[in-house]
Amino acid sequence: MDIASLPDRRSVLGGLAALLAAGPAIAQPDLSRPMDPTIADRGSTFYRFERIGLVSRDGGRRYRVTVGVPRRPAPAAGYPVLHMLDGNAALGVLTEPLLEDLDRGGPPVLVAIGYETDRRFDVVARAFDYTPPTSLSGETWENRERGRRGGGADAFLDLIEAEIKPRVGALAAVDPARQALWGHSYGGLFTLHCLFTRPDRFSTYIAASPSLWWQDGFILSEEARFTGAPARLLLTRGGAEGLRREGRRREGPRPDGGADAVRQAPPPGREGFPADALPQMAARLRALPDLSVDVIEFPGLSHGEALAASLPPALRFAAGFAGGVK
Repeated sequence: MDIASLPDRRSVLGGLAALLAAGPAIAQPDLSRPMDPTIADRGSTFYRFERIGLVSRDGGRRYRVTVGVPRRPAPAAGYPVLHMLDGNAALGVLTEPLLEDLDRGGPPVLVAIGYETDRRFDVVARAFDYTPPTSLSGETWENRERGRRGGGADAFLDLIEAEIKPRVGALAAVDPARQALWGHSYGGLFTLHCLFTRPDRFSTYIAASPSLWWQDGFILSEEARFTGAPARLLLTRGGAEGLRREGRRREGPRPDGGADAVRQAPPPGREGFPADALPQMAARLRALPDLSVDVIEFPGLSHGEALAASLPPALRFAAGFAGGVK
C-alpha cells in the first residue's frame, strides 16, 4: 500500500521519525579553500549583478545578498524570483551557458543569499539560520560540542520577508505571485519548514537533499500539521546519498562496558534513516489539496554533488519553463 493512502498519517510520521534517531555523517566539501571568482564577479551578457549587505537583528551574522537582474525587459507582471540559500555556493554553480538558457525561456531574478565570507559556506551561521526552533515558544538551542547554535529559522524568514524582498523589488520589477525558494541540505530543511509553517511566503519551493534526519526527524512533526497550500514543491536528491561500503564508527561504550570506539552496522539507507524517506514524504504530500509535488533523483550522485545538480532544474522550475523539472 502506498504510504500516502494510509488512514492515520500522523502515526505513520511518528513511526518514521523514530527511525531517524541515528545522526548523519555527511561527507563535507573542502571548506578551508577560498572560492574562485563567480559569474557575479566575471560579469554576464544576460544578467547584471548588484550586491546588498545586511546584518541580522541580533548582530550575530552578516549577509552578502547578490541579486542577478535579467538584461531582458521584464514581462508585464514582472520577473519571477528565485531566492537561493547558501548563496555563495549557489553563485559558484552558475555559468554563462546556464544563464543563456534562462534568457531564452523567460529569466527569473536570482537572489543569492550568502554570508560575508570568501568560503562557499559559513557553517556556524547557516546552522543557526536554517534550523527551526524545536518548540512552539520559538526557543533556540545550542550544540556545545560543535560550537554551533540553532533554531533561528523563523527570524531568518522574517529577514527575507522584511529586508531582502523589498530591496530586490527596488532593483527590479518582480512578480509577487511568482516567488521561489531553493535550499540544499540544511537549506532544504529550511525550505520545508517555510512551506509547512508559512506557505504563503513563496509560491514555489525547491528542497534539495533536505536534512530530514535533523533532530530525529523534527520536520516530520511539522509536516503532520501541514494541511496543504496552493504552492508547487520540487524535491531532489542524489541517488547515492548516504550509501556506505561498511559500518560507521562512533565513540561510545562497548556492550561489555568498555569505552573504545565501536563499529556499528551500516545504517538503513542514507545516513541512518530510511532510504525512501524523501519519496515517502512526496507521496504523502501529493495527497494534500492544492499542492503540486515533483521529485528528481540524480543517479549516482552523493549528498554534496547533488547541490550543483539541483540548481539547473530549480532555475527552470522557478521560471515556470515547460518541462522545467526534467
